[in-house]
Amino acid sequence: MGTSSRLGVDDWLQAGYATVADEGLSALKLDRLCSRLNVTKGSFYWHFVDMAAYRQALIESWTKQKDDELREIEQLGDTEPRERLSQMIALLIKPRHWTLERAMREWARSDKNIAAAVQAADRRLFEQVRKAFRDYGFGTEEADLRAGTTFAAGIGLLHLSVGTPQEQQLGKFTDFLLRP
Repeated sequence: MGTSSRLGVDDWLQAGYATVADEGLSALKLDRLCSRLNVTKGSFYWHFVDMAAYRQALIESWTKQKDDELREIEQLGDTEPRERLSQMIALLIKPRHWTLERAMREWARSDKNIAAAVQAADRRLFEQVRKAFRDYGFGTEEADLRAGTTFAAGIGLLHLSVGTPQEQQLGKFTDFLLRP
């Protein structure tokens, strides 16, 4: 093995997400992954039976992480609306989340099952963002518009690949969204 320590399942999953996010689903090949991790194929087969099992593990890992994230966001329900929005945005721009989102949205472009899972997660999150705007005092139409703007900005940043926003930018963005 080319590395000084053994790779775990999570190492392989993160390499897969990064590959899909950076190069697209067609790049998700064993040779490419081994090259990225500087290991042999034997390391891969230690953890996964084949590429189909690996892809399934990627999907299951994303689903679990997304559910955990959404639960964490839903538990912010009693937090003051501005703070809730700030915490939601901060959670959603963590570098690991960023890579996962880019990867799964890319994958969703060619797989209807992944697309359905991404859309379901988006709907759940959208409801929480909209609720925060409603709780802040905006009417339904205004809350919908602001929640949509929040989503559009986040997805736009993912596709622009400008890196994760800085904390100061997030505060200014939250202030902007909450202006009357």
